[in-house]
Amino acid sequence: MLYDDPDLYDALLPASAAQLNCYLNLARACAGDVLALACGSGQLIVPVASTGVSATGLDQSSKMLSAASRRAAASGARVEFVEGDMREFDLGRRFSLIFVARNSLLHLSEQDEFAAFFSSVRRHLKPDGVFAFDIFNPSLRLLSRPSGERFHVMRAISPLHGELTVEETNDYDRHSQVNRATWFISTAEKRDAWVVPLHLRSIFPQELLALLSANGVDLLRRDGDFVGGSFTSTSTNQVCECRLA
Repeated sequence: MLYDDPDLYDALLPASAAQLNCYLNLARACAGDVLALACGSGQLIVPVASTGVSATGLDQSSKMLSAASRRAAASGARVEFVEGDMREFDLGRRFSLIFVARNSLLHLSEQDEFAAFFSSVRRHLKPDGVFAFDIFNPSLRLLSRPSGERFHVMRAISPLHGELTVEETNDYDRHSQVNRATWFISTAEKRDAWVVPLHLRSIFPQELLALLSANGVDLLRRDGDFVGGSFTSTSTNQVCECRLA
């Protein structure tokens, strides 16, 4: 799994400045305790904690949490890291801002998983708190690619592994709305050095409204990018802020 190799993950999927600024601005606006679900290697929650807010990061990968702890120590930020499943956790406190960023919500696929997740969020969010997330706006062109055919994704430089090339195959199931992609990650010396499954569910724009409403959450705003751009049918992302219904 990509999430068991924090160095490889950070090399391939660094948080953008726009993503970071989006969540930094939200944390400033909410002016209270912050909880990041699926916090990974701490790319977002550690900079948020560096502003002086009380910050907690939850993730079910112990390796990602170890990397996040090292990142926090290196920056001097204070973050409480908790190993746990975002579908079922109990921290015994409420937060002004809870966020799950960078498509992490799409690791859930079944309705009972979403119900459990939102139940946990509602238990931990202050009555006037904000729940925020970003997910991609599904592209039918990408989802309809021929199954098994490889497509180029990116090139990146890793401090540990040098130049990396990523290709992927897609296998989108229209019934479950889950794309069972596989990433083929190659170094200059070895083709397909890592073969990584990457399964993400698609949540279409109108479906998202129904999903939130069914789980006791009101959508406050939905932007099409991380700088406040309007959400349209051509937007790449769905960047959302919500409150308890």
